Amino acid sequence: MTLSLQLYSLRKLPDMVPLLAQLPGLGITQVEGFAGVYRDLHRWRTALETAGVGMPSGHIMLADIERDFAATLTLARTLGMTRIYVPFLAPDARPSDAAGYARLSHRLNTLARRYGDAGLSFGWHNHEFEFQPLADGSMPMDILLGEAPDLSWEADLAWIVRGGQAPLAYITRYADRINALHVKDIAPAGAHQHEDGWANLGAGVMDWAALLGACRVRCSDLLYVLEHDNPSDPLGYLRASAAAFKTLWQELPHA
Repeated sequence: MTLSLQLYSLRKLPDMVPLLAQLPGLGITQVEGFAGVYRDLHRWRTALETAGVGMPSGHIMLADIERDFAATLTLARTLGMTRIYVPFLAPDARPSDAAGYARLSHRLNTLARRYGDAGLSFGWHNHEFEFQPLADGSMPMDILLGEAPDLSWEADLAWIVRGGQAPLAYITRYADRINALHVKDIAPAGAHQHEDGWANLGAGVMDWAALLGACRVRCSDLLYVLEHDNPSDPLGYLRASAAAFKTLWQELPHA
């Protein structure tokens, strides 16, 4: 198991690059990219190589992919990515019914095949809206995975909970589609409102011992990616959550 960090968690720092050298000492040897780190690819590539940190995965918006697919291949190859995920769909771009999600799925599957031909994996990163039933009772996430068989999934289990669903059920149902996992925690009800209700790993209400255990058993070739959507103390979050993950992993029953 190798531990990764979604760099979006550190976006409030004046400069994330110098921090890369500290990550291996915290047990983090990989990072996941997002739009904020793609402006200077060669600086990041040099810094990653110097720090001994890899960037096997990255988030790229669907509009950017469809606008210039070739540029995303250059980006991925420059930074060493082998897995690309669509991270978010703005409310005004979300389908309103099952037919709309089916059409979106077909677009995504076409891209998954194109990336596959280039030797890359392409997937979806969820938020809460994919787990809120449509008018006909269908679930957007089920449509996306059902109608796009070549699409992989970076499962954000905390957002599944925020969507009102049970993450263990989705791990069981789609274990063969999950190839990355966002590991973050939800604060107790009413707490940490200044952080949008999120918490450092281990300080919230998610049963990560059970979730990590299930993922380790059921999913293969999985990236474990720490994330906090809005930490008030990014460095404090990073240190506490890396330590909490290490403890959780060490305490898991042997496979």
